[in-house]
Amino acid sequence: MKIYTTAPFEDPRQARTLYPDLEQIGYDGVFSFEAKHDPFLPLAVAAEHTRTLRLGTGIAIAFARNPMNLANLGYDLQSISGGRFVLGLGSQVKPHIEKRFSSVWTHPAERMREIVLAIKAIWNCWEGRAELDFRGRFYTHTLMIPAFNPGPNPFGPPPILTGGFGPLMTAVAGEVADGFIAHPFNTRRSLLENTLPALERGLAKSGRQRADIEVIAATLVVTADTAEAFAAAKLAARKQLAFYGSTPAYRPTLAAHGWDDIHMELNRLSKAGRWEEMTHLIDDEVLHEIAVVGEPHTIATKLQARLEGIADGVSLTHNRCPDPGHWASVVRELRR
Repeated sequence: MKIYTTAPFEDPRQARTLYPDLEQIGYDGVFSFEAKHDPFLPLAVAAEHTRTLRLGTGIAIAFARNPMNLANLGYDLQSISGGRFVLGLGSQVKPHIEKRFSSVWTHPAERMREIVLAIKAIWNCWEGRAELDFRGRFYTHTLMIPAFNPGPNPFGPPPILTGGFGPLMTAVAGEVADGFIAHPFNTRRSLLENTLPALERGLAKSGRQRADIEVIAATLVVTADTAEAFAAAKLAARKQLAFYGSTPAYRPTLAAHGWDDIHMELNRLSKAGRWEEMTHLIDDEVLHEIAVVGEPHTIATKLQARLEGIADGVSLTHNRCPDPGHWASVVRELRR
């Protein structure tokens, strides 16, 4: 199993030191996350300060950009990194796309499918395999002149991974992407009952097999070396899961365990702005089903049990309480 994480930094200048530290710890790859900062620029810096680390966006918001823009970014970072780049794309949700990015939100799964196909068509043109003639429902790319054609990438085009949660977006990954990043608001049961069947439907549509794509499961990790830090990590995880659980799109994970009532109450409280009360609805049973929780020396075994037969890689994550040591002991145990 490959080991990934999301770089927990507030200052993009930290890329000069953070990514080399993560490489030294033993991660196979590190993702950047699109929140307060652009997800691509830190990776260009990180590429100059690392040697073996896979560098990916996990995720870049696809609908805030267009296929040509994404094709250029992916192609250039693949070259700068010496073939270590992964283009991870996600959709975000409608209010952010329309109100934060002033972009278009329609038919998200179909649009994501088309974005991936359009990027690959552009790369095929640059690789000299075909003329650029992509005509879709949402995007059209039919013009490429020599002055704007970078030519074949010395390392080949990077893989495209898409992130998602619902069955339609998950199926898109199986149909057209090179891999899938599973959302951390999942349990082993929801991955087996909801995610993998949707992925298989997409694979069947394109005539591919499970071995043809890479599945990376972002997994919420709750651990610490001291009782005080452990309690803080658990509280932060409860808050994060309460926020996820209040969103209708994420209801299927709770429904898989018969916890629909928890979703309904979380949703009601969120609309009333009663965020602190929401946290108490994430009891130990819910916390331990969704997150991997325990003392540091137990986490590797629990991760393996959670993802065996499901994922090719795990991405250790805890957005609200990132580990300052970057789970070094967990990585060591997973390697062992």
